[in-house]
Amino acid sequence: MESLFSILGGAWSVFLIVLFFGGSIFVHELGHFLAARRRGVKVERFSIGFGPKIWGWRGKDGVEYRISWLPLGGYVALPQLADMAAIEGESETPAASLPPISYSTKVIVFAAGAFFNVLFAFLLASILSVVGQPTSEDLSTTRIGYVTKTVTLVDGTSVPSPAVEAGLQVGDIIRAIDDAPIADWPDLMQTLVTSAGVTLDGRRKAVFTIERDGRLHEVTVHPRLIGDEKVRKVGIVAAYTPIVAVVPADSYAQKLGLQAGDRLVELNGAPLLNLLALADVMQDKSRPAFTLGLERGGQRLTVPVPADRPADTPVLFGAGFRTAVGLVHHNPFKQISDHVRMTFRTLWSLLHPTSDIDVSKLSGPVGIGRVFWDASEAGIRYVLWIAVLVNINLAIFNLLPIPVLDGGHILFATIGKLRGRTLPPNFIMGAQSVFIVLLFSLIIYVSFFDVRRIVRDVKAESQAREAAEKAKSAEPTKP
Repeated sequence: MESLFSILGGAWSVFLIVLFFGGSIFVHELGHFLAARRRGVKVERFSIGFGPKIWGWRGKDGVEYRISWLPLGGYVALPQLADMAAIEGESETPAASLPPISYSTKVIVFAAGAFFNVLFAFLLASILSVVGQPTSEDLSTTRIGYVTKTVTLVDGTSVPSPAVEAGLQVGDIIRAIDDAPIADWPDLMQTLVTSAGVTLDGRRKAVFTIERDGRLHEVTVHPRLIGDEKVRKVGIVAAYTPIVAVVPADSYAQKLGLQAGDRLVELNGAPLLNLLALADVMQDKSRPAFTLGLERGGQRLTVPVPADRPADTPVLFGAGFRTAVGLVHHNPFKQISDHVRMTFRTLWSLLHPTSDIDVSKLSGPVGIGRVFWDASEAGIRYVLWIAVLVNINLAIFNLLPIPVLDGGHILFATIGKLRGRTLPPNFIMGAQSVFIVLLFSLIIYVSFFDVRRIVRDVKAESQAREAAEKAKSAEPTKP
């Protein structure tokens, strides 16, 4: 039965990937197609994917509709607008035999793909604004819940955490980084990762605007490159109120009197904003006694944890914990503006000479498919959120003034308009050929890192599962 559910879950994930990822590509090409038909431009082919066709048919309108083997995008063959034979195949109708197209028509047709992606994103964002976007307390906050004492660098060296060195404290609310306002924890992490500040002596730098005791302060932090992805981090974890989810029978949590639904709010009289603080006390070799303050049914209770607890007591008493979850209803304009800001921030960091972001940290079709897969396991709302982001990314990426992309075609048309005659066809074809090679090389390059990340994550999950099974088998059997 478990294997059946696994198969059905996998089939559902594949369906959502095809529907929303493939649908985003289809919507983009549909924009070009409809604009071209509206403006009287000849359309030869409408393809989802590149290369040889898998399946197709020719409509009564004379257009060949097809699905092709390489799922790296799609195209609408428009011989009057651009010679793209290198990736779209030879045109059946010589462009010279067709009437010329005006500059305005070229711009409208080439920009229509991005415009339709934005429309699609707005539609999905509108749905999300009604049904709500899932969030949890630790994701919706900018309050620091835990400050790590040390961090491990990419070479395995353990050093004091930048947060400790800068004096950041549990309870601080981060309002901005380098003057960029921070909305929530994912926004905080993305802003920090894409930051590019450096000191005169070459150290990485980020200026945090924090709120502490009702007053704003500016704190200069020196991030370090941490983790497999080698990104900027400072050693802080989001704040949340731990909620007891499960209290197994005969566990130490049960002996303490903890119950499902209890909210842990204090540790030794101080606010408890993250379970890592509790873990630190439990792992203290001096094994101190301490107290837990909790809320239960509107009442405040104090639970003493004695020093003479058993040596094999689990760090979290053997209980399961969760965070508060809920739905937020952001209007579609805010959702789209947030995604636009995030996309431009990433592009800016790619171009900035002191940034630690390079193209290896981007995601190609493989990585995007994996993101959709993970989102599908979390729920349809997450899939909608990812689909909005993907469509905004597609719109912005395709409007970049790079040959082969829609923005490149608009650039060539604009240059031709300004100089009073079109650019030489050989020049355009040469530029497009070079950038076709570069574009596909980039896709292959980022896909390599996508696959490497997937393999690494699967390996880590497998090791964690094996460790859990080993620990479970090592537990003494009760009579």
